[in-house]
Amino acid sequence: MGIAKQNTLFITIICFALASYAVARPRARPYSGPDVYRGRNVARDILFPGEKVNNVLDFGAQPDGEFDSTQAFMEAWQATCNSTVQSRVYVPEGRFLVSPVFFSGPCMTPHPVTVKVDGIILAPTDLSVFDNDEWIIFQNLNGLRLIGQGTFDGQGTDSWQITEKCESKRDGFRCVRNPSSLFFSRVNDAIIQGIRSVNPKGFHIFVTNCGNIRLRKLKLTAPEFSPNTDGIHVSHSNNVIMSRNTIATGDDCVSIIQGSVNITMNRLTCGPGHGVSIGSLGKYADELEVKGIRLINATLIGTTNGLRIKTWPDRFPGSASDIFFTNIDMVNVKNPIIIDQEYECFPNCQKKPSLVKLNNIQFNNIRGTTISPVAVDLRCSKLFPCNGVVLRNIDLKLGFLPIPTVSRCFNINPIYFGGLQIPPACV
Repeated sequence: MGIAKQNTLFITIICFALASYAVARPRARPYSGPDVYRGRNVARDILFPGEKVNNVLDFGAQPDGEFDSTQAFMEAWQATCNSTVQSRVYVPEGRFLVSPVFFSGPCMTPHPVTVKVDGIILAPTDLSVFDNDEWIIFQNLNGLRLIGQGTFDGQGTDSWQITEKCESKRDGFRCVRNPSSLFFSRVNDAIIQGIRSVNPKGFHIFVTNCGNIRLRKLKLTAPEFSPNTDGIHVSHSNNVIMSRNTIATGDDCVSIIQGSVNITMNRLTCGPGHGVSIGSLGKYADELEVKGIRLINATLIGTTNGLRIKTWPDRFPGSASDIFFTNIDMVNVKNPIIIDQEYECFPNCQKKPSLVKLNNIQFNNIRGTTISPVAVDLRCSKLFPCNGVVLRNIDLKLGFLPIPTVSRCFNINPIYFGGLQIPPACV
């Protein structure tokens, strides 16, 4: 073999190895520094001295709901983000049609950029215009405030007819997820407050690779039959705080998947929907752990699941730990407490057990009514039984029949710490 051919072969092998390494290398969780909003009254909106307001109307937007105002929104953002003087984008009352758009940083303003929305922003109904798989995209930002009383209307009704259930797809199968209405990627130190989202094509809000995010006083709504319209979906993110949110949708009110650490939900009202889900986990190779999840002071109304942790059998390793559900009121909730490590395989699952390890999970002060005779359903992996699952003061009664609820436990020895235990402990 000639020297040239040998060199070509060597270079090919090296390139293949590097490419394989790049594919196999797990994605790192983003770094998040100190929370710049800690200790501050984030509810108030006060203009900085000399702050410039870039009204989208001044850039050519039309509030008639028909004119495509995308270019005007982009120019207003660029004028704001590229300014060395503190500036903000303002969307006044009116109806604004906006195609998929990027609000990208980093920005040059001395303080976090504010986008205030008081109008209604409408998504196109034609799915073919969504080349980037999302609608309103915020990315590469250190400091953001998305506030106001406005509404993001995904106009998703027609798209729900052709929705794919991507979660059920095996690795290697291409799945086109419907666009999220609000997508945050590589954003740190952000407040999303007061806005509304209605009828998204996909998720209402998708947070990924972010740190120090606050989502407050949001109202997210879609019909109970709308598929895959998760309220707030979180992955690969640190220090996310959700408070005082009202979510009524067709899928999970909140879904938390791999790489999510220190996620707190407080005073959530959920329903209809699929409840609060951690997972599904174990679907992909090299998944990052889920750790430090807290749901406090929530009300679930008529949801198809309550507090759920779900992992795939016969897939990949993973872990979830330090998960706390505390002070939860339920009204006619199906499957109010459920650990499902046979996701989409139960009953009579013949697949290999889940490789996801679950540890230190607590259900405290869970009360109300259910439509499921099995009110506590803990089905863990035969290979890695759940460890450190605590139930304290559980009071779940059937809301429509005068018969007692029951518990079901596989591959787990739950710990019962005082208070009521309705249904009774597993035998």
